Amino acid sequence: MAAKSAHNRELPRVAIIGAGPSGITAAKRMAEYGIPFDCYEASDEVGGNWYYKNPNGMSACYQSLHIDTSKFRLQFEDFPAPEEWPDFPHHSQLHQYFKDYVDHFGLRDRIRFNHKVTAAERGADGLWTVSTDQGTVETYDALIVANGHHWDPRTPDYPGEFDGTLLHSHAYNDPFDPIDMRGKRIVVVGMGNSGLDVASELSQKFIAEKLWVSARRGVWVLPKYVGGKVGDTQVVPAWMPPKVALKLKQRFVVKNRGRMEDYGLPKPDHLPFEAHPSASEEFLHKVGCGDIDFKPAITKLDGKVVHFADGSTEEVDVIVCATGYHISFPFFTDPVLKPDASNKLPLWRQMLKPDVDNLFYLGLAQPMPTLVNFAEQQSKLVAAYLSGNYRFPSQADMSAAVTKAEAERAERYYNSPRHTIQIDFDIYVRELKKELADGARRAAAVGNALPVRSRALVEA
Repeated sequence: MAAKSAHNRELPRVAIIGAGPSGITAAKRMAEYGIPFDCYEASDEVGGNWYYKNPNGMSACYQSLHIDTSKFRLQFEDFPAPEEWPDFPHHSQLHQYFKDYVDHFGLRDRIRFNHKVTAAERGADGLWTVSTDQGTVETYDALIVANGHHWDPRTPDYPGEFDGTLLHSHAYNDPFDPIDMRGKRIVVVGMGNSGLDVASELSQKFIAEKLWVSARRGVWVLPKYVGGKVGDTQVVPAWMPPKVALKLKQRFVVKNRGRMEDYGLPKPDHLPFEAHPSASEEFLHKVGCGDIDFKPAITKLDGKVVHFADGSTEEVDVIVCATGYHISFPFFTDPVLKPDASNKLPLWRQMLKPDVDNLFYLGLAQPMPTLVNFAEQQSKLVAAYLSGNYRFPSQADMSAAVTKAEAERAERYYNSPRHTIQIDFDIYVRELKKELADGARRAAAVGNALPVRSRALVEA
């Protein structure tokens, strides 16, 4: 609910970068609170990653993609997913859902389409200057970054030269686009969700002559259904200590899914949920049928010959790298605002640098089980803060919390660029709810004064 005070004092002016799921839910929350904002989108439509063949080049969708999160977990709180949807909707259904969301809440005319943000600079006075490729330059009191993190491909740099075709899964559309895969000998690198999907699709006998999946380590391939019901809707009770809940979930998976090596895959060097989950109902069946073979990491390329870490070699036509993404903010020049080479950007509550009080990173996480409505939860805190109804803890407390969260993440997940932003959605939301209540008390103690004042001038 928008604060009463929002109508009788001038609230700070906000810029939102991106109109994917995170950007549009942030825009909806700003509008709800009466906070003035502009949302910049490089493309001609909302949807971001879920806009197939997005003209901005940033969509990672392939033709057959279905989201791995069920409709029950991905839907926005105040805009239910259509009842007729299947449990795991196709990307085209999800994209339409986002377009309908924007139109339902009257946000479309608040989005500046075909405006790619080229620079966002924070001045000495704390104000943000936002520039676009259309030549517009405007000033804002606060900045929300929601440009996504599945668009800047992380492609391995293998020693040697490859005479075949090497592409990242980001460029993959279907078995015939961007290249015809029929009759090819293919290596898919990586066993994340995209790797499992692409490998399962290409391994069909009428497409690949031979297909291998290559990875540095084994993974646990989790089911999408458990006991005939969607797996991600079955959660442990909130009262259970997180470490106990994790042990129970791990035991359940090992008992009910069996050992990965029994399917012909390498034994994982970690337990279930100590990595971002890879879920598939097809992949293990394809391995069991002999349509997919496993290889360890690629060590060298030599013409059409690919060398692997176990000393084996294979003649290969196509390498598809499903090897994840860099976290990138090309509009920032200040290195403090960008991740390091290993994708690390420590943030308080996954959204804030403790010493920058008017910059919010939304949707910058790999939450289990859902990312789609993750920023919807974060935007509650941002809107309450900008309207004076929430106050952050002290910088020292926030910095200590960042250090603690980083240590806990390192303890639970194996070291990998994909795990630098890994979190548990349900635990995060519970903690955020408590933090909002604590912050509301801190705000009340200072008379709900606006922490970020309205100073940015609107261009005439």
